[in-house]
Amino acid sequence: MIKISKISVLISSIFLTTACQTTNPYTGEQEQSNATTGAIVGAVTGAIIGATTSSKKDRVKGAVIGAGVGGAAGAGIGYYMDVQEAKLKEKLKGSGVSVSRNGDQIVLNMPNALTFNVNGTTLSQKAIDVIESIALVADEYDETKLIVIGHTDATGGNEYNLNLSEVRAMRVADQLRKTVSAKRIDSFGMGERTPIATNDTESGRAQNRRVEVTLRPM
Repeated sequence: MIKISKISVLISSIFLTTACQTTNPYTGEQEQSNATTGAIVGAVTGAIIGATTSSKKDRVKGAVIGAGVGGAAGAGIGYYMDVQEAKLKEKLKGSGVSVSRNGDQIVLNMPNALTFNVNGTTLSQKAIDVIESIALVADEYDETKLIVIGHTDATGGNEYNLNLSEVRAMRVADQLRKTVSAKRIDSFGMGERTPIATNDTESGRAQNRRVEVTLRPM
């Protein structure tokens, strides 16, 4: 059996060779790249798989190879999404669209004040310009899937809100499809079911009225 210390050394070495930092275009500050996390997860998985080879003689060798391959795969996905995130932040700076990261997923929050009038389903010209910027980046990084989800506040009936959110998501998705392959894009409506703020105040309701675009590795 391979000692835990040997696997730890392998993982540590991969961490040192893959750890890097990126610059947040909003703040100008250095941040640890998400590729590092992906590399560590990949390395752990690869090392464990490599360590379970049937031949005792080849277990150490298997762990080394498994950790290397797993680490490279994890770092590759993480770095691929890191670069997209940085480009999206640069493109969308000052647009009103927030860019956040959840593991290997990038979430773009488009507030309704940017995209549609109250109860409306026609994209504003500013929204079209923003979506075109998103599409240019997404088209360049064609190994990602785009999930477009519409959300509303709690005013109005449930069925009305659900239909409204579906149509709004579809409008954003249709605009993205003018540049990005349609097979990479899905759209859904969630209505009022997933608020991010209270519906008891106007400011809270304004936050809940939004369209989110999630980019994730295919």
